[in-house]
Amino acid sequence: QNLRARLVKGGIAAERFELDIELPTLRAVIDDSRAQGNDNILFRALTWLSNGLYLAGEPDHAADCLLEASRLKSDRAAELYGKHLFFRNYRHTPSLEAARKYQTFFDHITPLEPLDRQSKKIRVGYISPDFRQHAVANFVEPFFRYFDAARFEVFCYQTTRGDAVTRRLKKCNVRWRELIEQTPLESARIIHDDALDILIDLSGHSQNSCLPIMAYKPARIQISALGYIASTGLAAIDYFLSDAFCLPIDREASEFSEKIIRLPDCHMCYAPSVVWKMPRGSELPPCVRNDFITFGSFNNFAKISDRVLALWQAILERVPHSRLIIKAKTCSIESGREIVRRRLSNASIDLERVELREFSPDRLDQYADLDIALDAFPYNGGLTTCEALYMGVPVIAIEGRTHSDRIAASILHSARLDELIARSEDEYIQKAVELAGSLERLKYYRSTLRKTLNASPLMNARLYMRNLEAGFDAIL
Repeated sequence: QNLRARLVKGGIAAERFELDIELPTLRAVIDDSRAQGNDNILFRALTWLSNGLYLAGEPDHAADCLLEASRLKSDRAAELYGKHLFFRNYRHTPSLEAARKYQTFFDHITPLEPLDRQSKKIRVGYISPDFRQHAVANFVEPFFRYFDAARFEVFCYQTTRGDAVTRRLKKCNVRWRELIEQTPLESARIIHDDALDILIDLSGHSQNSCLPIMAYKPARIQISALGYIASTGLAAIDYFLSDAFCLPIDREASEFSEKIIRLPDCHMCYAPSVVWKMPRGSELPPCVRNDFITFGSFNNFAKISDRVLALWQAILERVPHSRLIIKAKTCSIESGREIVRRRLSNASIDLERVELREFSPDRLDQYADLDIALDAFPYNGGLTTCEALYMGVPVIAIEGRTHSDRIAASILHSARLDELIARSEDEYIQKAVELAGSLERLKYYRSTLRKTLNASPLMNARLYMRNLEAGFDAIL
């Protein structure tokens, strides 16, 4: 078969999510197109394969594909290199050198000249592709509803088409701008004309990144927050929003090109009501009816490294008759389930004790089937950690060494649940085993966690905005 026909075969398999066909087909096409010097087919195969590898739980190899693809198409180089950086975080934080290379794609542009300040109020703007049904939307309502209107004027810049969540956010007292189908320069000029004091990007290197807009420096001060967990590497971004737990003041932030804004509590405020009508949840942990403990993870499977599986195996081994539920998009397709089973078997996990569940809109209700959630690392669960806790499920998480692998621990600390934070892998196992052996603690968490979260800084939107606005004052 010729290269193009085999590429089409791999592409059709990709559209059907037939990973067992897609991955070997596209890998072979890549090898042969390199040998034949066919860069057009090589580029297409690399980009398709990267998505397949990500779904298959191989984000490091997916990142390698994107890095190679970024060198083949200059008009998409920045986009693909940014996505490469995003995927790298699933196994280790990209080096500062790697992050700063992103800036080279924008060295040719001229930043916009700042306008003189006209407003007596401080003008703050938020830009994102995710003011819609998206994980980020669970954390944005405080920006629009609880700011100090006597001192601040808020602008919102929407870069993708909206939905019901967008319509609810638009009801807040903010100036809303749609930048849909605008070029980065056109978008930057619209923002520039609003004469902002501060512009906060909520996308980073995630899908539909707004960084190409930020590169034109449309605002005097620019901040990266929430949507990305590491340095953007972009010179036009002045600050990165973190907190005193993720990046303690005595910890050198050497992996960031940006200066750090540290909030006293978590840099995220969980506010899901604009996205979900949260279900009530179950009153008792499932072990009461099951007579066994059920651990679980609803995280993206790409976050589940072999090291994580090794710790889960140790936990299951030390908690007799316990079960494990893995719920993820990868488990929604048969070829994906086979990949997960193979990874579990390689980790010596008994498949008879594991249930694989497909991604579904009712995932919040399914927390009723979990006694204990197990966080992933080094790319922690953010929204999944908050959702599990809110549904009454305690989450065991490791306090890592960098911003990206301390996020779940920061959430727990802000929720006043420090007893669930492990400082080592051994302690992660120990805490999970000890909690599994305490029915009273599991009952207590199930009945009190939602109330605990509601009363904590993690969900105190007014406190969060006071802290954030104090951070703004410090940098103006």
